[in-house]
Amino acid sequence: MGYPELDDYDKQMIEAFVNKPEKTLWYQNVFSRYNINGIDKISWNWSWWAFFGGMFFLLYRKAYMAAMMLFALSILSSMIPFGGFIVWILSGGYSTYFIYKVYQSKKREIEMQMEDESRRIETMQMIGGYNTWVIWVGVLFSVIWMGTIIMVATSMFMADAGTGY
Repeated sequence: MGYPELDDYDKQMIEAFVNKPEKTLWYQNVFSRYNINGIDKISWNWSWWAFFGGMFFLLYRKAYMAAMMLFALSILSSMIPFGGFIVWILSGGYSTYFIYKVYQSKKREIEMQMEDESRRIETMQMIGGYNTWVIWVGVLFSVIWMGTIIMVATSMFMADAGTGY
C-alpha cells in the first residue's frame, strides 16, 4: 500500500519540528503513514530508539503526556508476569505515533496564530525539536539502576556465602 506524498510545506514543517536533518526523512515517511487523506490513523512503526529509550525517548522528543502515561503503564504492567516486556515492545512500535500527535498539535496551534508560511516554519523550529537534558537524565538513571542491581546482587551473594549454602 502506498502512502500519501507530503507536499513541500509539510516536509518543511516536519523538518523544522524534528530539527535533526539526518532524521528528517525517516520522520516524514513515518508521519505520512499516520495521516491518510486528512484522517489520523494509528499504526505500528518500529523504532529501536523508542524500544530502548521508552519514556526517555518520548521526553527527548517533547511528548510529555505520552511519557507520563508510559511511565504509569510501566509501573502497572510490572505487577503482571511479562507485562513490562509487553509494554516495552509496544512502546517500540507505537511511540512515534505519539510524537506525531505532538507535531500535529503544535502545527495546528501555529497555523491558527499566523498565516505566513516562513514564520510558521521558523516558529515550529523554535518550539519543536528535542531535549538534550533527557540524555543526561537517562544516563544517570541507568547508572543508578545498574548500581542498585549490582548492590542487591552483591548483598545476596554475600548473604549466601555467609550461610554456607
